[in-house]
Amino acid sequence: MIDALVKGVQQLGDKKTQKPLWISIAVALGVFVLLWTTSGALIKYTAVFDIGWLETIADGLGWALVLVLTWALFPGVVSAVVTLFLDQIAASVEARHYPDLGPAEGQAVSEQIIAALRFLGVMVTLNLVILPTLLMGPVYPVLFYCVNGYLLGREYFEMVAARRVDLKSTLRLRQAHGGQMFLTGVAIAFLLTIPVVNLLTPVIATAAMVHQFEKWRRRDNRGQSAGTGSGPAQGTDLTRPAANSMLDGSGPKA
Repeated sequence: MIDALVKGVQQLGDKKTQKPLWISIAVALGVFVLLWTTSGALIKYTAVFDIGWLETIADGLGWALVLVLTWALFPGVVSAVVTLFLDQIAASVEARHYPDLGPAEGQAVSEQIIAALRFLGVMVTLNLVILPTLLMGPVYPVLFYCVNGYLLGREYFEMVAARRVDLKSTLRLRQAHGGQMFLTGVAIAFLLTIPVVNLLTPVIATAAMVHQFEKWRRRDNRGQSAGTGSGPAQGTDLTRPAANSMLDGSGPKA
């Protein structure tokens, strides 16, 4: 996992990944500038109390809530944005590290948009659900990293896998390497909560998951080939017959 993340960081120097990187940063910042501008207007022009000092406290609590929401929702927003550029990022990683692979079948733009919106919806909903546990001290960060780690690890994996293998192979790989996938997702979630670093994380995460997927797929194929003593194992098909995200309605079920 560490090696995959290091290679993901190195991928930032590839010119082919810089365009989606800057676009995703611009869109994510735009979303949160809008959130802060709207919240600021509501806090400024909405009076909760007639007493000045109580209103000041209410305003402070309002800004604290906005800050918490920004921190909690950032992973979902920026990851949903980079979903639209996943094919381009993954292709640049494959060209650099796996030149033996043929071209992958990418998703249609409409499929990418739908997958991004559904992914964003699930992440926002679950993060809002666990938000009240913020009052329970250490419970919240544990839940935050577990929930987001699972979602991010699974979604990044399935989006990457969808470019190369069929649904059955994706499910088999996910079941065989679920623990490593979860830990990779937790690492991604952690990076997404570090200021400045979180702007670069989606590209790093996509590149890292391409490396993880190829490692798991090739290891799985070698194991099956050794077990059967025959040719290439089932699951080596490099085509994507259909969309395969857990959130696009066609991916493998848990």
